[in-house]
Amino acid sequence: MTSVELDIKHWGNNLGVRLPAAIVRAARLRADQRVSVAVEDGRVVVTPMEGVPLTLEQRLARFDPRKHGGEAMVADGRIGAERW
Repeated sequence: MTSVELDIKHWGNNLGVRLPAAIVRAARLRADQRVSVAVEDGRVVVTPMEGVPLTLEQRLARFDPRKHGGEAMVADGRIGAERW
């Protein structure tokens, strides 16, 4: 079993852990791969998800403004240096 001790760090407003290459290889993970993250008996379990990547339309169909904090960007007026 491959194992390491890591520190949790701030990543923007979130917390994150950088996975060393040896762990990535042992778990057969790759960049941009989707994973499921769950808490089981007080442990954080990361499980690779297999399958075809979602299209933009499929991703938008899953978007729930109540769950994801509303609109990504308010579009009710000028924000920067736009010219109308």
